[in-house]
Amino acid sequence: MTLEFKRLTEVDLIDIISLNNNPDVLRQMPLGSADFDLAKAKEWVRQKDAQWQQYGYGPWAFLIDQKFAGWGGLQYENGDADLALVLHPDFWGDGKAIYLEIAKRAFISMGLESITILLPPSRTRIKGIFRLGFQPDAEVDIEGARFQRFRLHAPSKQVPPDS
Repeated sequence: MTLEFKRLTEVDLIDIISLNNNPDVLRQMPLGSADFDLAKAKEWVRQKDAQWQQYGYGPWAFLIDQKFAGWGGLQYENGDADLALVLHPDFWGDGKAIYLEIAKRAFISMGLESITILLPPSRTRIKGIFRLGFQPDAEVDIEGARFQRFRLHAPSKQVPPDS
């Protein structure tokens, strides 16, 4: 498998539109809707890409063997670098490899102290995030939708369990 990270501005908007309208993907995205058209995609990409300038990190497009697999990475969320990973169902088995590269970039290249992940309460199969070291952190409301936030500290900055 050849994995590439590109800026969202470097991939075809049609691929992003198709992914963000995919019914299987939308079931995992409480803030998504099936009316993601070209105009919305252009503005969405502009906003996502602007995070690079503003915060020094932002979402990427993921290509696996030169095919658009999805988008994600680190997004600014109320002071946290929040990890998003939105993959086409054909690439759901590749999520861990992409996550490991994101975490390496977050903690080694960018020197972040922690990253978060937001999951809707409907996501009950979450043992995998605990195996990766994420711990429950808080419940948050984003645009009227409730999420559980989990946090992963940088390997050298692990917080003892009783802290």
